[in-house]
Amino acid sequence: MEFYIPIIGLGVAVFTLVFLVLRTRVHVLIAMLIAAIIAGISGGLTIGNVVEVITKGFGSTLGNIGIVIGLGCMMGRILEVSGATEQIAYSLIKWLGKRREEWALAITGYIVSIPIFVNSAFVILYPLVKALAKKGKRNVLSLGVALAGGLVVTHHIVPPTPGPLGVAGIFGVSIGQMMLAGMILAVPCVIGITCYAKWLEIKYPEYQLGDTEKNAENLPQVHQRYMEEKEQKSLPSLFLSLLPIVVPIVLIFIGVISGMILRTDEFAGQENAVYFQIFDFLGSPIIALAISVLLAVYTLMPNVSKHEVIEHLETGLKTVGIILLVSGAGGALGAVLNEGSTGTILAHYIASLPITPVLIPFIIATLIRIIQGSGTVAMITAASISAPVIKQIPDVNMLVAAQAAMMGTLFFSYFNDCFFWVVNRMMGIKSARQQIIVWSIPTTIAWGIGLCGVLLLNLVM
Repeated sequence: MEFYIPIIGLGVAVFTLVFLVLRTRVHVLIAMLIAAIIAGISGGLTIGNVVEVITKGFGSTLGNIGIVIGLGCMMGRILEVSGATEQIAYSLIKWLGKRREEWALAITGYIVSIPIFVNSAFVILYPLVKALAKKGKRNVLSLGVALAGGLVVTHHIVPPTPGPLGVAGIFGVSIGQMMLAGMILAVPCVIGITCYAKWLEIKYPEYQLGDTEKNAENLPQVHQRYMEEKEQKSLPSLFLSLLPIVVPIVLIFIGVISGMILRTDEFAGQENAVYFQIFDFLGSPIIALAISVLLAVYTLMPNVSKHEVIEHLETGLKTVGIILLVSGAGGALGAVLNEGSTGTILAHYIASLPITPVLIPFIIATLIRIIQGSGTVAMITAASISAPVIKQIPDVNMLVAAQAAMMGTLFFSYFNDCFFWVVNRMMGIKSARQQIIVWSIPTTIAWGIGLCGVLLLNLVM
């Protein structure tokens, strides 16, 4: 019976977490701490040890990701208020040309959702969707879902979005590796959603818009009028708009490549060389994103007063608090499972199952996503439960397991997901059946494609 007590305790902890979040007024932070206490005590820890381990796990997780999340939110806020996001979308649309608007918007979503929260990005860019649909006599559902698809995939699997950063910290995976793997795995998912979005144009032809006025405005005029009404300022250039996004990605990738080179026999022992130290410094996510924030401030808002810039940066930081606390609580739950006997018992059991262990975080994330809706909470919870277990199983790649925890959260976005309502309401869809067809199904398609990508990555690595 003693063998089953930790497993039963973990089940009770997870049930308690889900019940408190769904059915009570208890905040998810407190719910996760209560779950950690239950899992710790049932796993053989004393009450005093549980508190100590929770504190240690909380601090360790935030130590890895806290500053990066804060810097990423500040950069995203500057891109949002400066008009850089709109410039990226508008430029891609011009380059790809008529009848390729879905792909332009999907690529835009893929890029801008890396630093900007998905809900904000969709609200900012949706006026372009309507302008394109009206001018080009296109289907607003096709364009809107393509944009939302590009946004939601990278939001779920590419740092420095807060959820993936939390998962990276819990699994102990390099942020640079997470970015590279996430950006690659996101591509087929976005393609799948975009192809589905093009089918929606056939399914719902009544959502096709068109100009009936004789002197209808063209897209640049519509876009410019929107920007004047919103911000009363001109757009930055495409180069400057992309610079704060591209620079940190390039620096982090250089740091990752530098680390890979140092592991080769030819360069072994040269980690103290000046150029490797410089690459390691600049490739650190904290330094790379700090540089990015400075670039955003001084290139995208050169004529804005110091007071206004600081106000924008602090507005970005206001969104950080709850994300940090939930991520830290997830780390605390993982630490409790790691210190107690629960992780060891589950590891031996899972190792004997006829499935690859990397599917465990994927399955947990999928179930939590269905139950409570939040992708961030689902991936943090899945990582917290599975990481201590998977780390004890030999020959399991932590990077693949982390990607699995994030991919599982793409499953069937529906009524308990706030982005479900943002997408459907802004496009004017009120029928529940139609809402599911328009948004729940494409996210599930991305989930299925993502699962295939994770399994392929597992075979390769």
